Amino acid sequence: MSQALVIRGGTVVNADREQRADVLCVDGRIVAVGETAAQHAPAGAQTLDAGGQYVLPGGIDPHTHMQLPFMGTVTADDFFSGTAAGLAGGTTSIIDFVIPDPQEPVLDAYRKWRGWAEKSAADYGFHVAITWWSEQVHADMGTLVQQEGVNSFKHFMAYKNAIMCDDETLVRSFLRALELGAMPTVHAENGELVCLLQQEVARMGITGPEGHPLSRPPMVEAEATNRAIAIADVLGVPVYVVHVSCMEAAEAIARARARGQRVYGEVLAGHLLVDDSVYRDPDFARAAAHVMSPPFRPKIHQEALWRGLQSGQLHTTATDHCVFCAAQKAMGKQNFAQIPNGTGGVEERMAVIWDAGVNTGRLTPSEFVAITSANAASLFNIYPRKGFIGEGADADLVLWDPQGSKTFSAKTQRSKGDFNLFEGRSVRGIASHTVSQGRVVYANGELRAEPGRGRYVERPAFGAPFQALQKRARDLAPTAVVR
Repeated sequence: MSQALVIRGGTVVNADREQRADVLCVDGRIVAVGETAAQHAPAGAQTLDAGGQYVLPGGIDPHTHMQLPFMGTVTADDFFSGTAAGLAGGTTSIIDFVIPDPQEPVLDAYRKWRGWAEKSAADYGFHVAITWWSEQVHADMGTLVQQEGVNSFKHFMAYKNAIMCDDETLVRSFLRALELGAMPTVHAENGELVCLLQQEVARMGITGPEGHPLSRPPMVEAEATNRAIAIADVLGVPVYVVHVSCMEAAEAIARARARGQRVYGEVLAGHLLVDDSVYRDPDFARAAAHVMSPPFRPKIHQEALWRGLQSGQLHTTATDHCVFCAAQKAMGKQNFAQIPNGTGGVEERMAVIWDAGVNTGRLTPSEFVAITSANAASLFNIYPRKGFIGEGADADLVLWDPQGSKTFSAKTQRSKGDFNLFEGRSVRGIASHTVSQGRVVYANGELRAEPGRGRYVERPAFGAPFQALQKRARDLAPTAVVR
């Protein structure tokens, strides 16, 4: 028996327009959008009244770390609790990260993460990190792209003596990604400088969380961003810069784009709303809870990030959801460099960005859809299956109540963490209902997430930027001089 859902009377918002329309979903897909869509509903279809609300594509968080083993411990949220929290906030898909240990076979790491993710309540995919190089890694990248539906690879330019990529690995991996039609992504911080500054700060007698931003100033991020952009430019490959946190990195991306280079930037909800004063909190646990990389920045940088989103120079919003509890953070009590890096936000992202973006006039509802789902879907080549409300798309939808409000707190969050990055912040504009694969999984505060309902989403290689870059390379190919 087919399962049908009708959403009536709402304003459907896509990245290109808003329209009053009903939406009919059958068996997990959208089959009709329009004023008469409801008339085609099969008998017994479930109906949701979206009067006075927006109907948005389900959010895509392109940067999460569920169940991540890091710095000798494992994050509090596994793939079920993390994706369930996302559903409660309107996020119906995540792209997480496979991070092989140095010398660990890449395919082994990938299979391990796929196993962990089987309990996911929402759809998911993976970026795979390249943490070392060999002919086997070269071959495994091909297997991942051609057989497993992976179309993006992550490169850490930080975390020296652990997962940091040197320039040689970066160059080889970028070239291989170009050949395979997969998007290279970078965590841009100069790992050598971070290592040096951590030692310098400790020598000053600063061992608490306030030392963390001192060891990773904006210029450390800017240098790595410029270097990654330059390497990508020389090789003719697109590049996606994750968690852009400072104006200098945002400006580097804008400059490259003004030259016509295909560079894309991601911003975290936290970096848009939280500033570096949190590291000087006299309570160690609260200060340590904010330790993540890149760190939160002085307020002046937040305005630059908002302008980047408004101008289209920055493209996606994410959370880097990576939750450690106070006891785990306390591992760095004597040395800030030992505090496990990470904060949460997968449940709160959509609402805090709507409140600070749409309610203030920084963003239109369509621009909000672009930066919370459609752009990520396009860049990682799953549009219009995801990030779009139209015939044939997955029935991943959010009923968004622009007048609904809530106050965020660790006491009421779905994440298993004991801290909320947006503690005490009240927002206007929240998800009233979340629909995943055509099923209502969250309704007015009631979460109906089920372990294992999420599907692994294969992402095809050679998205649009690659086709254009290949043509450009052919057009500009140099020739030898015949003498």
